[in-house]
Amino acid sequence: MKRVHIIGSGIAGLAASVRLAKAGFKVSVFESAAHPGGKLCEMNLGAYRFDKGPSLFTMPHLVNELGELTKTKSQFKFQKLNDVCHYFYEDGTRLKAKSDLNAFADEIHQHLGESREAVLKHLEHSAQLYHYTADLFLHQSLHKPHNFFNIKTIKAIGNIKKLQLSKTMHEANAKRFKNPKTVQLFNRYATYNGSNPYKAPALLNIIPHLEYNIGAFMPNEGMYDITKYIYGLAKEQGVEFYFNHKVEDIVIENEKVKGLKANGSLFESDIVLSDADMHVVYQKLLPSKYTPHKLLNQEKSSSAYIFYWGIKREFTELGVHNILFSDNYEKEFEQLFNSDKPYHDPTVYIHISSKVCKKDAPAGCENWFILINAPHNKSHLPVGYFDELKLNVIKKVNRILKTDILPYIEEESTWDPFTIEKDTSSYGGSLYGNSSNNKFSAFLRHANYSSKIKGLYFCGGSVHPGGGIPLCLLSAKIAGNMIIDKHN
Repeated sequence: MKRVHIIGSGIAGLAASVRLAKAGFKVSVFESAAHPGGKLCEMNLGAYRFDKGPSLFTMPHLVNELGELTKTKSQFKFQKLNDVCHYFYEDGTRLKAKSDLNAFADEIHQHLGESREAVLKHLEHSAQLYHYTADLFLHQSLHKPHNFFNIKTIKAIGNIKKLQLSKTMHEANAKRFKNPKTVQLFNRYATYNGSNPYKAPALLNIIPHLEYNIGAFMPNEGMYDITKYIYGLAKEQGVEFYFNHKVEDIVIENEKVKGLKANGSLFESDIVLSDADMHVVYQKLLPSKYTPHKLLNQEKSSSAYIFYWGIKREFTELGVHNILFSDNYEKEFEQLFNSDKPYHDPTVYIHISSKVCKKDAPAGCENWFILINAPHNKSHLPVGYFDELKLNVIKKVNRILKTDILPYIEEESTWDPFTIEKDTSSYGGSLYGNSSNNKFSAFLRHANYSSKIKGLYFCGGSVHPGGGIPLCLLSAKIAGNMIIDKHN
C-alpha cells in the first residue's frame, strides 16, 4: 500500500484525502492548527456561532460526489436559497436577486429599468461560457500537453470569440446593460476570486451561472458543516490526521519526494500532496532552486477584513447574503489593488447564517459576518486601520439601513489580512493566491504537480483551477486522479 502525506486540511486537502484513501492509498494529513478546515472553520462568541471563512455554497454536487464515492450512509444536508442576495445602493434602491430566473429578471427590470431579455440573455451567456470551458479549464490539468489534443480543447477553441478574451469583465457588462447599477451588480462576481472587474477577463462572467442557473445553497448547520462532513468521510476511510503538526520541510533526494518533516520528526513517503499556499511551499518547505520566481511575483488577489458581530436585533430587510454597494466601484477597486488599506466608502457584504441556521444566534438576534474587500498585506505586519474601517462600516450600515447599529452590537471579533495569514498561511492574507487581473490568468496558475520533483503534487486555492469551495474541490479531484493514475 503506497503512502501519501497531505500538507494542510483545507477543503481541498480533505477532499483529496477521501479520494486517495478510497483508491487504496495510506493517507496521512498534517495540519498546523488544532482543527480541520483551513479558512472553512467556525468560531463562537458568547451565544453566537459564526462561520469564519467562506460563506457562499455553490455546486453542492461536488460534496455529494464524495459521499457517493465512499458509499457512506451519512447524508450532507443543505437547502437551496430562494433569495440569492439582497442588494442595497446609496440612493435608496433595493432589490432581491431571486433564484427563479424570470423573477430575478423582473426584479431588475422593475428596480433598475433593464429589459428582462438582457438579464436572461446574460445568464444564458454565462451558461454558455461554462459549457464551452468547464471541461478544459476546470476538470483537468492545463499543464499536461495531451489534454490539449482532445474534443474538449477543440470545442473551446471553436468558440473562442464567444469567450471575449480581449474584453474585461466591466467592458462586457457595460456593453450589455444600460444601468450602471446593473453593471455593478454583475461586476461584483470578480470578487469571487479576489480580482478587479475593470482588469479581469470577461470570461469571469462564467461565475453567475454557478449562482443562478445552478443555484446558491446553504448547509442546514452552517458552512462549517461542509468541513465536518468531508472530515467525517476521511475518518471513515481510515485517513490519519496529525493536528498541531506544522510541516517544516518536504524531504527531497535525487529530485524525488522522500517524505516530510513535521514537529521535528521525519515522516517518510514517496508522495506528498500540498494543500498549502504555494508561497509557503516554495519559500519555507523546499530548496530555493525549485522556486518559480515569475509565478510567485504575479499580482496577488485581494484579502478581506471581517467583522463578526452578535446583533441583538433582527433586520427583516436583510437575507442570508447582502451587499451594500460602494458609490464608486471603480475607485474602490483602484485603491484595493494600489493601496495598503480599504476604500473609505467600501462595499459591505453581510452574511447572516442565522436566517437559516436558527441555532447560530439567540431568539430575536442575528449573527453578522461582515466582509470588506481589503488589499493583501504586502508588509506582513499587523494592519492598523481597524478604527477607521469600523467607523466607515458603521456609517454605511446606518446610512443604508436607516438605523443606529452600534447599540445592537453585543459581541465582536475580527479577522484581518495579517491574522488570516497567521492562521492559515495564506500569503499576505490573499484569499485566492494570484489574482485573475489578466486575460491569460487561467493559464498562469500553478500546476497540480511539480515538473521538477517526482512525487510532489498540489491542490487548493492557490493553484489550478483556482480559489473558492467548488474550485478547491475540483483541484482535489484533478490532483487526486493524477496520483491515482501515476502511482496506483
